[in-house]
Amino acid sequence: MDLAELGERIYRTAHLTGEFVLRSGVTTDHYFDKYSFEGDPVLLDAIAEAMAPLVPADTEVLAGLEMGGIPVVTALSRHTGLPCAFVRKKAKPYGTRRLAEGADIVGRRVLVVEDVVTSGGQIILSTNELRGLGADIHEALCVIDREQGGAESLAAADITLHSLLTASALTPQV
Repeated sequence: MDLAELGERIYRTAHLTGEFVLRSGVTTDHYFDKYSFEGDPVLLDAIAEAMAPLVPADTEVLAGLEMGGIPVVTALSRHTGLPCAFVRKKAKPYGTRRLAEGADIVGRRVLVVEDVVTSGGQIILSTNELRGLGADIHEALCVIDREQGGAESLAAADITLHSLLTASALTPQV
C-alpha cells in the first residue's frame, strides 16, 4: 500500500467531526481517533511498515509514550528489529517504580514514538524526564502531525519531529 492509499485508509478509519478538546486544551471540530487505527492490526502493521524507513539510522531504542504510542512502538519494533521501551506519564509508585519499562534507555540513542502530535507537550515532558534518566534523545516520530505548532515546540526543545503524515495531507481538499 502506498502512502497516499495508507493516508486515505487512516482518514476513513479515524477521522471524526464534532467538538473535541485536545490534550493541549485546544478545541477542534475534527479529530483523528488514534485508537481506531491502532486497534486495527492490519492497518497498524501497514502504518509501522511505512514508518520504519523514517527511523534514524543511529537509533538504538524506540520509546513509545503512554498510551497511544505503545501500540505504534510495538508494531514499529517488529519492522525495525529495534527494542522498545514503554514510557509512562508518571513513574508508577509500586513494583519497579520505573518511568520507562522494557528496553534499557541509559546511554542509548532513543527515538520517541507517538501517535498524533498537536502541541508536542507530552513529547517534551517525557523527553525531559527520559534525558534525566540518561537517554540520548534528539528526535521523535509520529503517525500524524496535526500541524498546530508541535514541530516548532519540539525544535525549541532540541527535538526534531518526523511524521508519517500530516493533517493537511490527510484532509481531502475541497
